[in-house]
This record gives sequence, C-alpha cells and structure tokens, in this order.
Amino acid sequence: MAVKVSIDTVSMMRSALQEGVGAKYKRLAETLEKAIADGTLAPGSKLPPHRLLADKLGVTIGTISRAYAELERLGQVVARVGDGTYVRQDGLQRQRDSGFRNVAEEPEALFDMSRNTHIPGQESHFIAQGLRALAEDPLGLQQIARYSAEAGLARYRAAGARWLTQDGLQADPEQVICVNGAQHGLHVALLALLKPGDTLATEHLTYPGLISTARMLGIKLLGLPMDAQGLLPEALDEACRQHRISALYCTPTLQNPTAAVQSAARREAVAELCRRHNLLILEDETHAVLMERRPAPLAHFAAERTVLISSLSKAVASGLRVGFLHAPSPLVGRLAAAVRATCWMATPLPLELVAGWIDTGVAERLRQQQMAEIARRKELVTEVLQGLEWRSPEGCPHFWIRVPEPWRASEIEADLKHQGYLVATAEAFAVGQAAVPQFVRASVCNTSADDRRLQDGFAALAAALKQESGLSRW
Repeated sequence: MAVKVSIDTVSMMRSALQEGVGAKYKRLAETLEKAIADGTLAPGSKLPPHRLLADKLGVTIGTISRAYAELERLGQVVARVGDGTYVRQDGLQRQRDSGFRNVAEEPEALFDMSRNTHIPGQESHFIAQGLRALAEDPLGLQQIARYSAEAGLARYRAAGARWLTQDGLQADPEQVICVNGAQHGLHVALLALLKPGDTLATEHLTYPGLISTARMLGIKLLGLPMDAQGLLPEALDEACRQHRISALYCTPTLQNPTAAVQSAARREAVAELCRRHNLLILEDETHAVLMERRPAPLAHFAAERTVLISSLSKAVASGLRVGFLHAPSPLVGRLAAAVRATCWMATPLPLELVAGWIDTGVAERLRQQQMAEIARRKELVTEVLQGLEWRSPEGCPHFWIRVPEPWRASEIEADLKHQGYLVATAEAFAVGQAAVPQFVRASVCNTSADDRRLQDGFAALAAALKQESGLSRW
C-alpha cells in the first residue's frame, strides 16, 4: 500500500508542535490519534516513514519513533518489521506483529510445542525449603523487605558472578547487575545504552522479545544474514559500512531459533569487527546455560564492549524471574540507573532464594536435572524425525526443522494446530525484508509430563512434513 497522508494531517501536526504543550512526541501521537478517530487516516493506511515525516515536521527521527510507539501502545497502529507502520484494522497483523505469547494464552486443549519453557522439576521443593528457612530468620526477612541498591545486594552480585563464570570468563561481582530475568535485563540494556532512532544489528532470525522491546523503545533493528553457525561476520562488516549501527545483539550459543553454535574462530571474527566498527555487543546466553560445556562467550573475546545477559529461567526456575548482566565497568552505573528507572531494584526475595541455591550447589543440581530431562525427551522423539532435515545440538530444548518443498511453514503450523498441537514458524522470529526461510521450531519443553502426548505431537509433525526427499539431519 502506498504511503499517503493528507496535507491537512501534516498541517495539524505542525500546528500541534507550534501551539501545543507537553512533549513533542505526545503532541504528534495525539494528533495522529485524532486523525485516525475522525477517519482522516483510514484503517489499513500506511503512515509515512520516520525520516520522511521527521523532515516534513523539522523534528528528530527519535521523536517520530516515540510518537509511533505511543500509538502502538494505545492499539491504534501496527508496526510491521521491515514494512512500516499501519493504522490498525482487523486481519492486518502478521504473526510476528503480535510479539511473543505468554504461556497461558492458548486453550488448554492445545499441546504447546512452540515455546521453550522450563520443565518443572524439584524447584518447588527447594522454594518451600528456602521460605521455611527465611521464616526463621527475622533479620534476613527484614533486610529483603527493604529497598536495596539498584544493582543488587553485594551477596546477590557475588552469586551472580559465580553463575556467570565459565570457560573463558571469570565474572567480577562489581560488574554484575541483578535483574528480573533475561527479558528485563535486555530491556534495561537497550534503555540504558541506546536511544530512540539508533540501529541495533541482530541475526535475521532472532528472539521475539528483542523485537518487541526494541519497537517499544523506538530502536531500529537490522537483520543480518546467517549460515549454519549463525551470524555471518562479512554481513556484519558490510552492514557497518552502509549503516550507522550502534550495537549488535547476538546469541552465539544455541541461537534462538536456529540452534546454531558459533565456532571460536567465528566468535573471534565477530568480536574483532565490533571492535573495528566500535559496536557495543549485547550477548544473550539464556539458552547457552543448558549446554554442559558451552564455548567461551563473546565476552571473552571483547570484554571491554560486551554486556552478557543471563538468567536462571530456562535451567532452574522460570517463575522466580532472576537474571544477571555482566558489563564493562564504565557501563555498570548506567545499567543500574536503568534498573532503578524500570523497577527500582530487582526483587530481593527470589534473589535471596537463588543466591542461596547458587552458593550451596542447588542451582547446579537443578540445571543438571533440566539438561537430563531435555535429553530424555529428545531421545523419545528423535526417531520419528528420521528422513527430515533438522538441527538440535546437545542441550538445545527444541528442534529446528526445514519444511520440504512445496509445503509452507504456515501450512504445517495450521495443520498441526487443527490437530491440537502448536509449533512456531520462522516468521515469528524474522527481522527485516529478506525472504523468511521455511522452517518450524518444535520444543520438547511443554510443562506437561505426558510423554505420550509429546510423542504423538512430534509424530503428527513428522507426518505432516515427510516426503520422499532423501533429507537427513545436519
């Protein structure tokens, strides 16, 4: 649909800027909201590109980004990654416009293989045990009931450093910031270190939570080509030569959704390019903690510019919402200030429980149990995928499966949903205008303990995909 905004609407926006009061972006959002309400902007019409409208009105691109984000928050428009912003109308949204779903948003009759969630284990026992111990410690209870430093209490940061330490990284407690899970950590990092209108490079297929939070903050995403190892260094280099890129968001280990794992040489090349082009690195290791011996992180190769984002949500307990950032010392204060701006401090009670688990080895015990259960479930279903092309390294909680031609991933998804099973397609993870590959992601992490239902779900998926193509596992 062509971009078409009436002269009257632009004139109204100019008047709002010249005569109105309050923040510029709010005045623009209110004017556009009025134009949508009175029909000047019809349902389905496309709003002007950020730069074009900024030039017409004499404001920054960031102001336009914040105005559009405010309209999206109000439900007036839909931002389609790589395609523009449209006045909302029924049926306009693509799958990936809806962001990432919460676990309870589908009818219980559907067996969800679309999400990587923590598989319930013994964590409830240890939560009860920890709460009973706290109940007998009045001074401890008193301390966690108070405000604490925005970066977290010293013992929580020390526990976070022990959780983050791995081959190639000796984490420093002074460089650790406590957050309410990895998604909060990602939001904090973007809020603290980038500004509206900045461009963040990422893999062409990336974590939907990044897409959602970047859109809310007015940060532009640039999707980069990938291969079997993930992000292509030459693609990053070329993008930096053609665009003003502020940072790179990357998942080098168990990339979501492709399950790619970068080699040490690939990581070193990516780190060197970020150093050459002065890019900040946001490294996500949320799934990487499920590997027994994960490769050295990008933080090992470019410690001076890497913010490592980690959590216990996949490996230990998702509901506690405990995560950690590890950042270069000059950035710690800015990140802590962003924590204060979003929630003042990470919630002390779950941090108290988790810090104790890390110190006593309970967290590692739960992580080992989670990895063992993932491996057990994968063994149950791997055989039915014979003859299909898929990837799922050790520790990965999902299978990344190619859809054979002439079928489309959306057709497979619809077929499975009709049978009572949910899978995810590549479309939900796509950034930019490049063609979306025909793949589905199927997870073994449904919180149900029903092995038969899991086997039946993968059998239904395999039956929908199989054909005489001679394909095999990568």
